[in-house]
Amino acid sequence: MHDDHDHDSPAHPHLKRPDVEDLPVTESQRLETAVRELLLEKGVFDTADLRRVLEMIDSWVPSHGARIVARAWVDSSYKQRLLNDAPAAVRELGIDPGPTQLVVIENTPERHNLVVCTLCSCYPRRILGLPPDWYKSRAYRSRAVREPRAVLAEFGTELPEGVPVHVHDSTADLRYLVLPMRPADTEGMSEEQLVELVSRDSMIGVALPMSPAASVGG
Repeated sequence: MHDDHDHDSPAHPHLKRPDVEDLPVTESQRLETAVRELLLEKGVFDTADLRRVLEMIDSWVPSHGARIVARAWVDSSYKQRLLNDAPAAVRELGIDPGPTQLVVIENTPERHNLVVCTLCSCYPRRILGLPPDWYKSRAYRSRAVREPRAVLAEFGTELPEGVPVHVHDSTADLRYLVLPMRPADTEGMSEEQLVELVSRDSMIGVALPMSPAASVGG
């Protein structure tokens, strides 16, 4: 599996990507356009409504999830509330978890959690933003269940021997967020500094949080 970041390399220059307008229109895109134009024509919603929805979607970013994780790292009582009733705890930070049930699963030295949606791409979008392409791919959706340790290794995540990997299948009604373990040597860091160590991938379970040294080096 590969993440969705590009890496510059003199030996492997980027291929020029076509403009969006030059790509062939898919059947699903034609259907979406037709339905949208029909609903606008019938007055079900107007262009201002559509713009508000698009702006709301643009506001869904992984930093919301990072704030949740960092607060749980520094506040043990908040962490317990988060594990017991994630939607309520998320709302404490002014973040809307959405209408679907949200469950937070904690990584520990004895357990590592990995999230997948085997049917499509169910994902806590209001907390993590839009899902990356690899999360929606058939390869990830099937292999995360069959060989999770191999998938983790391809993301660069090597777990100690004996630590089991628990795979959680998101559904249309249930979404998961991984609470990763707090990195070592972060005792003196503020909550705001800890936020910078939390990546989107660590809240899916395919990666670990950054170390303080890696964060400074980046």
